[in-house]
Amino acid sequence: MSSFSKEEVARVADLARIALTEEEIAQFAKELDVISDAVAKVSEIAAAGVPATSHPIPLVNVMREDVVGPLLNRDEVLAGAPEQEDGKFSVPQILGEE
Repeated sequence: MSSFSKEEVARVADLARIALTEEEIAQFAKELDVISDAVAKVSEIAAAGVPATSHPIPLVNVMREDVVGPLLNRDEVLAGAPEQEDGKFSVPQILGEE
């Protein structure tokens, strides 16, 4: 069981450049103790023969063939656009570039 001191919390906050009040440091030290205790309980329960998992059901990346389907006509697509220019969508400039 690990116990986080106020000094440790203040040091980590300083390293992360996070300004904390004394009350926040005390609160986070208590909260980190609770988290540490929960992790310790899980570690006690974990058996040697049980593999670590992140999901209860194995995830599988389902792949499908990349098949070209019916294409849209560019003029039909641009007909629904508020503005178009040179066969492309025209959008407002946002970065101040020319």
